[in-house]
Amino acid sequence: MSDVSCGKGGGSDSHFHLRIASVFIILVGSMSGALFPVLAKRTSWLSVPKPVFDFAKYFGSGVIIATAFIHLLDPASDELTSPCLSDAWRVYPYAFALALLSIFSIFIVELIAFRWGTAKLARLGIRHDPHGHGIGGHAAHGPEGNVEGLEGSAEGSAEKGALKADDSFGTETHVHEISTDSALAQVIGIAILEFGVLLHSVLIGLTLAVDKDFITLFVVIIFHQTFEGLGVGSRLAFMRLPAKYNYVPIVGALVYGIATPIGIAAGLGVRTTYNPNSAEASIVSGVMDALSAGILIYTGLVELLAHEFLFNKEMIEGSNGKLAYALVCMLAGCGIMALLGRWA
Repeated sequence: MSDVSCGKGGGSDSHFHLRIASVFIILVGSMSGALFPVLAKRTSWLSVPKPVFDFAKYFGSGVIIATAFIHLLDPASDELTSPCLSDAWRVYPYAFALALLSIFSIFIVELIAFRWGTAKLARLGIRHDPHGHGIGGHAAHGPEGNVEGLEGSAEGSAEKGALKADDSFGTETHVHEISTDSALAQVIGIAILEFGVLLHSVLIGLTLAVDKDFITLFVVIIFHQTFEGLGVGSRLAFMRLPAKYNYVPIVGALVYGIATPIGIAAGLGVRTTYNPNSAEASIVSGVMDALSAGILIYTGLVELLAHEFLFNKEMIEGSNGKLAYALVCMLAGCGIMALLGRWA
């Protein structure tokens, strides 16, 4: 670490034209990874088989979890113990403490939100399981509720009922209420996931714009952003929303796609003054990476792993082959993303 420059001078300016081109190259990679699952799920002309969608979904879960530990938490620890910082930063594991704070903050916010939502539905006479136990749904990807006493359907799912919802009839209004609650839960869940990913994406864009090892980092980030986009896009594609909210997954994919290019463009704009090794940059990126790591750890382990496997009726009662396929896809995503951490 003796060659680390802690001054306020700018970062590397080599391969400048390629750095400019990287804005558009990574835009294409990120946007393709995030948009493909969303558009493929909505259009019949692509004719993507269900096993391919399942692969994207479980592969993406593994990518997100590996991102949290390998691409966020470890760099955050390095940044907050940088030799450019005062000794006070090295007497306590601040990166892990901030990740812990982030995990419990997200948990408490989600707990309060579900308590409020469940109480609201209870006042309407609707029984709602926010975790979808025994149903196959879950909070992050579409909690389903049970409506008791609906004519012709004692147990109607929120999403199916939403297609027939009409506020001019009392029973249908109840179904609409469930659909609204389900949509809100899904949007909150995906917003939490995207918030953690977007912070990380902007920061790596800034770093790429001024890093002296540009070529290696550039190649790795192309794959990194494409795979991570596939993970985010697969979660967006499986959102079940009322028709008026159908734009949410597309907007989410577009926002992810432009995050890293925005970071690169900003980095190029301040390349003469921005030094990623300076004390200020280390503190900002370290804190943001640690908070993002906590968000993705919670989302990955609780919302994705637990609810996709432990609380999912399809996995508990399904065939061993289906379970093995899902696990292999998830481990492949995790393994590939963890391997990329060797270079970035």
